[in-house]
Amino acid sequence: MKLPLAGKSLLLLLGLVLFFSGNSSAETTGKPESGIDALERQLEMKRHEQLVALKADPKSALAEFTTDGCSGGLSVGWEYLAGKIQHFHAMHGTRPAWESCCVTHDQVYHTGGPREATAAESFAARREADLELKACVLETGMKRIPELSAEYSISPREVETLYTAIAALMYRSIRVGGMPCTSLPWRWGYGRPECE
Repeated sequence: MKLPLAGKSLLLLLGLVLFFSGNSSAETTGKPESGIDALERQLEMKRHEQLVALKADPKSALAEFTTDGCSGGLSVGWEYLAGKIQHFHAMHGTRPAWESCCVTHDQVYHTGGPREATAAESFAARREADLELKACVLETGMKRIPELSAEYSISPREVETLYTAIAALMYRSIRVGGMPCTSLPWRWGYGRPECE
């Protein structure tokens, strides 16, 4: 069977995603943190404390909401591929199918959670936002199973596996790259001034 370039790209993406994805104990079992969860908390808490102090400062105004769609170049890269590969554009459009999930996620990231949240509550709110993004991406994929399965002659299970991997990779990328007080434009609380 000869797959079009877009199909080969999706299968390559699946392989990369499966290689880099993984689940943490807290997100899958609801049990106390261990391993990567504890490491995340250790790496982030000082940053959440900085953000809490910044939000408490009356001079720290929240900027107007902006979004880049799916950060890290995902929306931009998608648009580029759609402009270069006609079949990709026809099948997938110019923006990721799950981009609305990213915009909703950006709305929460923009504020960095409630203004009065403690550092621990800020940490928990960020994790919850990231888990909601992961679930939204997966839900989008489940809705696309019939069309993708037919278009690429792959089983519904393979489409589900692909979207599970995409959602897991996005989750892991956000957990690493979205910490507060990093000066990155997609950080938790990016609508606030940068931390000192």
